[in-house]
Amino acid sequence: MAIPLMDLRSEYMQLREEILDAMDRALQSMQLFLGPNVQALEERWAQYCGVRHAVGVSDGTQALHLALRAMGVGPGDEVITVAWSFFASIEAIIHAGATPKLVDIEPNHFCMDPEALAAAVGPQTRAIIPVHIYGHPADMDALTEICSHHDIVILEDAAQAHGARYRGRTAGSLGNTAAFSFYMSKNLGGYGEGGMVTTDDDDIAANLRMLRDHGQRKRGCFETVGYNARLDELQATVLCIKLKHLETGNQLRRAHADAYSQLLQHPDLTTPAVAAGCEHAYHLYTVRSPRRDQIAEALRQADIAYATHYANPPHKSPAAAKYGLDQIHLPVTEKLAGEVISLPMYPGLTDAQIEQVAQTVLSALR
Repeated sequence: MAIPLMDLRSEYMQLREEILDAMDRALQSMQLFLGPNVQALEERWAQYCGVRHAVGVSDGTQALHLALRAMGVGPGDEVITVAWSFFASIEAIIHAGATPKLVDIEPNHFCMDPEALAAAVGPQTRAIIPVHIYGHPADMDALTEICSHHDIVILEDAAQAHGARYRGRTAGSLGNTAAFSFYMSKNLGGYGEGGMVTTDDDDIAANLRMLRDHGQRKRGCFETVGYNARLDELQATVLCIKLKHLETGNQLRRAHADAYSQLLQHPDLTTPAVAAGCEHAYHLYTVRSPRRDQIAEALRQADIAYATHYANPPHKSPAAAKYGLDQIHLPVTEKLAGEVISLPMYPGLTDAQIEQVAQTVLSALR
């Protein structure tokens, strides 16, 4: 039987009646413009992350973009991030009018290398965007120490890190701001697009609410040129329901990851490492191997879905060439691009499926 990379349909079927009932109530109320479900989700997500404010926006890319704008980052500023991420991490910097600068990642957890950051900081550096990739938190203590010496603000890219924790603190509470995506495939995902920015800063939160709604704080009074970037009420309805199941889902993901890692023992295979004090959210379970293509072919023949995030790192994309990013050499990033492969990971995975995936991978390496 085929094994998908993620199984959104089975999750939906378990929650179908509750979701349809809640959406019907929302539609009957016709309070669809930043209504009670958006407000409820913002309150619950702020509480979950342990911050004062959560501001719902239209998608994860706008969460990054508007967070930069709300912190005052713009033309003339440099923002340091990594290329081991989806293109939105770079894209948001460009949309804000700032200049992206890329540094390499450390090879164990694939997050921003603090030593590389320290070497890259310059007089124009205004912000950094560390990415909690695949659900593993970046080394925030080391990054924060560097930033504190240079008056640099931190925007966590937590698009893949719903419920990840770093030394007892939840992703979303570790920087000046944090951006989340609620794209359908995330650990907490809607049925379309959605995003959220978290912060403890009252002024940043107020700026975010203004920017997401065409630059108005009061209806009809436009203080700046903003965006139509509000979180949709129906998506918030779905997310309020699914949030109740996030912790259970993440616990299952961690158990599945442990099972995979116990089975996938081979000298040509490296399973995910988890840094001390971190709780991985396992948005993806990604292994690396110099024989990645053999593994991929074996999985394909067995009808097991897989993905290669990020076989083409975004700094090598045509869009990046305009900004000179394609000329940057990032040795760890570029080595990983030829070795990583993501295996099926979702709460509903069975022991038999995990065994089947693991045996297919190992058979490819024999």
